[in-house]
Amino acid sequence: MRRSPRARRWRLEVPWGEPARLTVPRWMSGTEIESVLEERRSWIEQQRRRQVPRLGLKRRAVSESEARCAARELTSALAEEEAERLGVTYRRIRIGGQRTLWGSCSARGTLSFNWRLVLAPLEVLDYVVVHELCHLHVPDHSRRFWALVERHRPAWREQRAWLREHGPELLAFKAAE
Repeated sequence: MRRSPRARRWRLEVPWGEPARLTVPRWMSGTEIESVLEERRSWIEQQRRRQVPRLGLKRRAVSESEARCAARELTSALAEEEAERLGVTYRRIRIGGQRTLWGSCSARGTLSFNWRLVLAPLEVLDYVVVHELCHLHVPDHSRRFWALVERHRPAWREQRAWLREHGPELLAFKAAE
């Protein structure tokens, strides 16, 4: 449990492989905190049961720098090829260690990707690259945007479903030192 001066309401998270985290506003009483935890106990247990390792990532002996280099090579190659097909140009590619995002596209044309994508199946990485490139045409997630993604990656729903199912495990992966 953590009290935050910026929190306006409570927030409960169950990160993969870590203890549950409850962030509360400073003004919240101990009784209210206990009540939230008691009401959400079964939800926390349900989230824990869903966290069964399936990807075999513990066996991967890869350093973060190796994974970042591989992610840069793959995303650069894919982005270069697909940008031409989409008729867009990007400014640069950034590889980061985002805690919740797989990719993003800035208004200035910087494409950012999570290095952990290199641990996902290639078609998932490919989908994320194309998704971000499509944002250079359509900056939001409107119907027009998804129609563009659909035109270039008809199986995008399968890739997004894979990320939703396996993403928390992938985001929790700690690289070898």
